[in-house]
Amino acid sequence: MTGRQHQQRFTALLQEHRKIVFKVAAIYARTPEDRADLEQEIRTQLWRAFARYDERRGKFSTWLYRIALNVAISQSRTRYRDGSGRVEPLEQHHLDSIGGGTVIDEPDARIRMLYAVIASLDPLNRALILLYLEDRSYAEIADVLGISETNVATKISRVKQTLRGRLARSTHSRTEHKHGTR
Repeated sequence: MTGRQHQQRFTALLQEHRKIVFKVAAIYARTPEDRADLEQEIRTQLWRAFARYDERRGKFSTWLYRIALNVAISQSRTRYRDGSGRVEPLEQHHLDSIGGGTVIDEPDARIRMLYAVIASLDPLNRALILLYLEDRSYAEIADVLGISETNVATKISRVKQTLRGRLARSTHSRTEHKHGTR
């Protein structure tokens, strides 16, 4: 395969699976600028690794998720380690462009709360729930994250329990605030 053919194949595959890059960036970056930077870094790392991609060893989407999540988690850890990362509550303006510029037209406050709770998870659990919500099989999640299927099942169960608890507290807190019972 010539260099030009290699580049065209990469571009076509990336275009076909671009939403994965957008979703990962949306889950791990808060501002539009940070999302754009993370998307660019993911694309750069994908291109650097593309020569080693072997379609006989697995689906492109699995390979892409693995690299995208590794880049996002690595950047996330670096930001918190050096103090430049700060946690802020996820508000509607953060959610407006999740999905790579696609505006979410979801009036349901429960969905906004779910995104906020997901954003509060540690990077590995965010990756796990993102893949789970994408209806990826436990085998594919295990392959992407480099853990066993049993570990995936256990972690998903724990994350679901955490999400339920945090959503219940958020809902209760919101109801109290709304009715002035705080």
